[in-house]
Parts: sequence; structure tokens; C-alpha cells
Amino acid sequence: KELCGPLGSPQYREYAEHVRLSGLKLLRLVNQVLEIARLEGHVTDLDPTPELLDHAVDDVLDSLRDEISSKGVRINVQDEGRLPGVVADPRGLRTVLTNLLQNAVTFSPEGGEVRLSARRIPGGVRIQIEDDGEGIDPAELPRLMRPFEQGQNALTRSTEGAGLGLPIVFLLCQAMGGGLRLASEPGQGLKAEVVLPAA
Repeated sequence: KELCGPLGSPQYREYAEHVRLSGLKLLRLVNQVLEIARLEGHVTDLDPTPELLDHAVDDVLDSLRDEISSKGVRINVQDEGRLPGVVADPRGLRTVLTNLLQNAVTFSPEGGEVRLSARRIPGGVRIQIEDDGEGIDPAELPRLMRPFEQGQNALTRSTEGAGLGLPIVFLLCQAMGGGLRLASEPGQGLKAEVVLPAA
């Protein structure tokens, strides 16, 4: 009804932006639900190929630039430009890295640091992502690996997520012939460790 004036008022732009952001959040949630259903039903179209981790990490950091900037978080990529290659589905690899880095940025304090490293191990490549967040009781970690489950402390309850990011990472890693392990202690942040086949 243009109660605030003619169309084009800054307030309308603000309202439209709220609608757009809400729509994007809903779209992300629907996509995550569909991804969980596909992975749990073993209905996947994964195509593992040799992938350069450096390229995948660059793509993911570029997509998360605004979130990283708004939190003032530093991303420290150890041996950047010389990361080992992995055998993984291109989209699946980027989904894994996006969820883990987004999680680390979300739970990092303002001005904190997120560290990413990758090195060859017998039979594969181990990728580690660590944050400076509050950490979590180790007893809560298994809950975070189940769809729609979130831990019982303030660390997880204070976010808007539906508890699907880590389960998707876990299932994707398994589907690509690898695995995911989490480690944390209260006050010591969270460490996510992904193992994938080496290229």
C-alpha cells in the first residue's frame, strides 16, 4: 500500500532485502534436507576425480568472503599454494569445505583465527580445520553428527542452523571414501579432521 511513500523508498529496499535473505536461508535449508535424504538413501551422483585442494579452498573462501569479513576472522591456510591433491567429487569437496569453514567462522570470536592445513598420510590426505571458539564438551560431539541434532550448550543453541551441516559433511566424506572426526574441549575451540583419498 506504499504506506511509507512511493515505491523506491529506502525502507522498501530494506524490506525487500529481508525477504531476499529469508528466502536464501529457506533455500539453503531445503537444499540441505534434500542432500541429507539423497546421502542417507545412497542416491548420489558423486564423480570422484583428482582435485587440487588449493583451487577448492580458494573457491570456498571466495564464496564465504562476506561472512568472514563481517566477523573479522583471519583464515590461516598453512602451505597455501602447495596443498596436496585429493580424489573427490568436485561439488562434494566444496560442500565439505564450505560447511566446515562456515562452522568455524560462525563459532570463532570476533577477530579470531581459523586454521586450515592439509598433509599426506599413508593412504590419503588429512585436512584439518580449527577455530578459536568456545569449544564443546566431547560428550556432545556424537550428537552433532546426527541430522537435526544440536548440542546442549550455548555454543550450538545461539546459532540459526538446523543441525544439518556436519551430518552432510560426515555422509559426503563416507561417500567419497573418506571420513570425518571432530575433537573439542570447552574453551579450546573445535577441530574438524577430514581424511580423503590422495590424488
